[in-house]
Amino acid sequence: MKRRRTPPHTDVHWLSESGVIDCMVLLGPGPHQFFKQYADLTGYQALPPLFALGYHQSRWNYRDEADVKAVDAGFDVHRIPYDVMWLDIEHTDGKRYFTWDSALFPDPVGLQRHLQARGRKMVVISDPHIKTDPCWALYRDAREGEHFIKDREGQVYCGSCWPGESSYLDFSSSRTRAWYSRCFSLEKYKGSTPSLFVWNDMNEPSVFGGPEQTMPKDAVHHGGWEHRDLHNLYGFYQHKATVEGLITRSGGSERPFVLSRSFFAGSQRFGAVWTGDNVATWEYLRISIPMVLSLSLAGVAFCGADVGGFVQDPEPELLVRWYQAAALQPFFRGHAAMETKRREPWLFGEEVTAVIRSAIQQRYRLLPFWYTLFHRAHTCGLPPVRPLWIEFPTEESTFTVDDRYMIGGALLACPVTEPGIQEVQVSLPGPEEVWYDIHSKKVYGGGGTLRLPVTLDSVPVFQRGGSVICRSVGSGTCTADFQLLPLDITVAINSQGGAEGELYLDDGHSFCFRDRKAFSLRGFSMQAGRLLCRAASREGSFHCGTVVQSVTVLGMKKPPSSVTLYVPGEEDRSASFEFVEACGVLTVHNLELRVTADWEIHIC
Repeated sequence: MKRRRTPPHTDVHWLSESGVIDCMVLLGPGPHQFFKQYADLTGYQALPPLFALGYHQSRWNYRDEADVKAVDAGFDVHRIPYDVMWLDIEHTDGKRYFTWDSALFPDPVGLQRHLQARGRKMVVISDPHIKTDPCWALYRDAREGEHFIKDREGQVYCGSCWPGESSYLDFSSSRTRAWYSRCFSLEKYKGSTPSLFVWNDMNEPSVFGGPEQTMPKDAVHHGGWEHRDLHNLYGFYQHKATVEGLITRSGGSERPFVLSRSFFAGSQRFGAVWTGDNVATWEYLRISIPMVLSLSLAGVAFCGADVGGFVQDPEPELLVRWYQAAALQPFFRGHAAMETKRREPWLFGEEVTAVIRSAIQQRYRLLPFWYTLFHRAHTCGLPPVRPLWIEFPTEESTFTVDDRYMIGGALLACPVTEPGIQEVQVSLPGPEEVWYDIHSKKVYGGGGTLRLPVTLDSVPVFQRGGSVICRSVGSGTCTADFQLLPLDITVAINSQGGAEGELYLDDGHSFCFRDRKAFSLRGFSMQAGRLLCRAASREGSFHCGTVVQSVTVLGMKKPPSSVTLYVPGEEDRSASFEFVEACGVLTVHNLELRVTADWEIHIC
């Protein structure tokens, strides 16, 4: 007698210490529909300012203004672009937030303007604990305004954190959030400028020596709620209040940037998160990838892990591999604890500097692609980085893969996360797919496994056939420079000879894209040897000087006899081109086509 096979199933056990669990089932039916349904429930990813997608340089702590300026200059000397300099808690006066150490940072406004003149920004830390100091006006205001959490006896709760004895702001109160938001005004936050942004750390909240290193569960919040009910929302509410403060500071015109360590469902509406304090080991590099993918699946798309590891000192090879991996993730920040050795990218010899420079420069050249992906996250809920099964939901072999992932639907990233590796094994999904190595331009069929040699300066990345990607051409020192550069469009044709892609453009910093529809979404379509550039949205109007300088077509079977440009209102003209038969790559040069205008390229 045959046994009946039990269908596969999963048992899930839910436990709530306080309250009732709300459970919602999102029906999809596919992954792309699921993300939109989840975003409709919890909110869409905020569209970040463009600078936030560049590289961030942080340390606990840069010593003083001279140190900051020296590090800033070092990036220029070594031709490495970056956008944001970060200051940890030691920049404050005795660990009092919204203050500056007058001996170490006597001219914070001048320092920010020094960076701003180079197109760069500054981020400073602002934690939820407030130093217990009756001589400090901010503490007195918070206490007199009853903005602190209380203990079970009704007294202001006191715990210990970086400043020593501290009280904790009650962000569950809308009145407290409004008060905290006003603290970021230029009038109140002395030494701040519009180019100063914020980092919310320790907002689980952390309490040194507290139960489970946090606040007692019976601490009392606004409305009589106990901390056990609101613990998971605490960082969410501080993040919200900080973002509202920066938006108000700009009169509602400028997009904020705020990083938070603690978050909840819906935190994506406010900005970025990161995976918290990590360690400079290969294991932590490896687990950073599934952690970022998990956050992305949970709707928090603007996420990343500290490059190099927060504690301990990375060996040069580990540091290089971490830069290469993080350059292919949404949030890209180097950070280190104060007891670690200095690790600016140029401190490990020219070979290491060159490889890190290359990884960061490649990130900047891909900014048009990343920015377009964040537009999609903001409007459709699709995360920029995705597990393979999101794009290949019928392939069971992809379900457990968490060391490789898709960037959008176009790039397959395979970071190297093991030491001493000279060869990697890569399984390319999709038996019907075509994949192109972005470096060698070699073409591979999907559904097979490759063994590829790698060196310290190589990371396997493949462009999917049927996709179109825009890159900046040239070099610069920050995103402001890269916004002015021309574009190269890479068309990777599929087995039917077609490809599609998009490019999103706006001013990169304001809310005009939302309030005035000042944006442009361009669509690129390749079919039967014709590449078309057209508007991909009926909404939006944005004029800029960005031009397409060149087009690279991957997967051409034979050299063309001619390439002709068609621009409405202009005379048709022939274009110069180059064809490399060995890898089937066609490059069309010297186009100077406005990306916000309609045009066609015919390849015959």
